[in-house]
Amino acid sequence: MATAVTASATAATRFTRLAGAGLLRSSCRLRTAVRFQRPGLTTTALLRPTELKPKDQGQPETLDYRVFLVDGGGRKISPWHDVPLRAGDGVFHFIVEIPKESSAKMEVATDEAFTPIKQDTKKGNLRYYPYNINWNYGLLPQTWEDPTAANADVEGALGDNDPVDVVEIGERRANIGDVLRVKPLAALAMIDEGGLDWKIVAISLDDPKASLVNDVDDVEEHFPV
Repeated sequence: MATAVTASATAATRFTRLAGAGLLRSSCRLRTAVRFQRPGLTTTALLRPTELKPKDQGQPETLDYRVFLVDGGGRKISPWHDVPLRAGDGVFHFIVEIPKESSAKMEVATDEAFTPIKQDTKKGNLRYYPYNINWNYGLLPQTWEDPTAANADVEGALGDNDPVDVVEIGERRANIGDVLRVKPLAALAMIDEGGLDWKIVAISLDDPKASLVNDVDDVEEHFPV
């Protein structure tokens, strides 16, 4: 079971500084848990994320279903390795794995070619949340939570060996594989089966309320529960 252990109300400023330092330095609480890339992997760092489109393969809610990301020429690329993290001016790219108001537990297949998005399984069965989630959920490209790095600020927990997760709270329901530009608002550390699993709370720049929301206090005001 996952448990929340810390949160930051100034994540937008801290995370921007963090990314500029290579996700390795500064006083931000992510400093010991996150790296840009897994060792040994390369990236083309595509310069036109707006041209990227998701492409389905197979039938949804089956074991073989995959959503690939393709460029303007129809070539498959990796949503994890090939999309640049930063979009400029403190803005980051976000890959949607699980659309708002859906329950299928989708995730990037980190061990497959081009790291497509697939539905997670447990003991051979497709996994679902017990309810439709109320946000778009996904990952920050070119990030990785290092399982060999202990974070003293979070009970000495080690990274979970996955990309950093994002919870995008805007009003629009995105699609699996969409690439959105988001503004970070807060950081929440979760301990999930002993691994450190960071959640970045963010909002899409295309959301009508994006200019009004800059930290967790604004979230409480403009997105009341």
